[in-house]
Amino acid sequence: MTPGAPPPRQPLLDLDEALGRLLRAVVPFAAHTNETISTFDARGRVLAADLRSLIDVPPADNTAMDGYALRCADVSAAGVSLPVSQRIAAGAVAQPLLPGTAVRIFTGAQVPAGADAVVMQEQCAAVDGGAVRIDTMPQAGQWIRRRGEDVHAGAVVLPRGARLTPQALGLAASVGAANLTVTRRPRVALFSTGDELVMPGDPLPPGAIYNSNRYTLRALIESLGCECTDFGIVPDRLDATRDVLRQAAREHDVIVTSGGVSVGEEDHVRPAVEAEGRIDLWQLAIKPGKPLAFGEVRRGASVDALAAYFIGLPGNPVSSYVTFLLVVRPVLLHLQGVVDVTPRGLPMRADFDVLRPDRRREFLRVRLNAAGGLDLFANQSSGVLTSAVWGDGLVDNPIGGTIRAGDTVRYLSFAELLS
Repeated sequence: MTPGAPPPRQPLLDLDEALGRLLRAVVPFAAHTNETISTFDARGRVLAADLRSLIDVPPADNTAMDGYALRCADVSAAGVSLPVSQRIAAGAVAQPLLPGTAVRIFTGAQVPAGADAVVMQEQCAAVDGGAVRIDTMPQAGQWIRRRGEDVHAGAVVLPRGARLTPQALGLAASVGAANLTVTRRPRVALFSTGDELVMPGDPLPPGAIYNSNRYTLRALIESLGCECTDFGIVPDRLDATRDVLRQAAREHDVIVTSGGVSVGEEDHVRPAVEAEGRIDLWQLAIKPGKPLAFGEVRRGASVDALAAYFIGLPGNPVSSYVTFLLVVRPVLLHLQGVVDVTPRGLPMRADFDVLRPDRRREFLRVRLNAAGGLDLFANQSSGVLTSAVWGDGLVDNPIGGTIRAGDTVRYLSFAELLS
């Protein structure tokens, strides 16, 4: 290479290959770090072991309606009247049904032994002498929820690696799980680099910009069940960057930064990480979000010391946001033991044209329209953060791909990527 010449340009790295490398390099938390916590406090956490039910749900046959429990054989025709032999509310213990009688029963109550149907109260009428008239011919099994029809004892109701949604917590509670064993929360350090950055609320001098990435990335990290320590804005100096990296590595599993991962004279993240550990700088074949850094920062002076993972994101706000969703999100979920970290792509109709092919895989900001198709935000620049707020997802457009209105495209929903 000619002296003074720039280093040769590295080939663009395929996103799937990059993600595969990351997931192979990042080791999920060991089992001895798992925690047992109240089911009340487990929203967003990741199950460390299969949750099996110790009971049938429901634990006994019960009624889905207010009405009357009876034997179909005792109703020879619509209009038959039967004496009411007992009244059963939810939570009460039912006595066996006396032949030739009906039982007044309320939603959720146990169906008495001997009854094979429930007739809703709207199809019945009380008559003199404590009897009820059945105005319809019942069918065996109607309005009866059978024991174990939701969950059988011994069944896995939630698998290891599942992220606990509100409905999953309800299911855990329904099988009697007061506590759940979950993986621990990743501890993530976050900082931004750039002397041009100022915080909202401070004066905005010429040449400066407000630091939006700090807010976006912190919220994204916390939404994935992680503990986030925000180290703020680090000055564009090598010594300052190295100092923060050392602090961050001591107590954290992952360090995430935005900006400063290029090769300019004011980009100090790369040499700082190299001095404190190791780093690879990748040029991803995606748009937005080409530059990505990955490496490790030592937690001590020894080269064999345990290390914190390092991920450096680009500085442009949309690039930072999209790259986090595509790369950092899977890593943070993988650390917690989530088995499938790949977002589902849904086939959707494009109601727009993209006629100029790109050498990178494009992630276009779009949103669903009332006709069931997708509209494209007009300005797809990596600095236009309004596109990420306007949109409700991304179209994954392959390298060299063009789109015409009516084509089927792969849609990634923010609702899934942000959960």
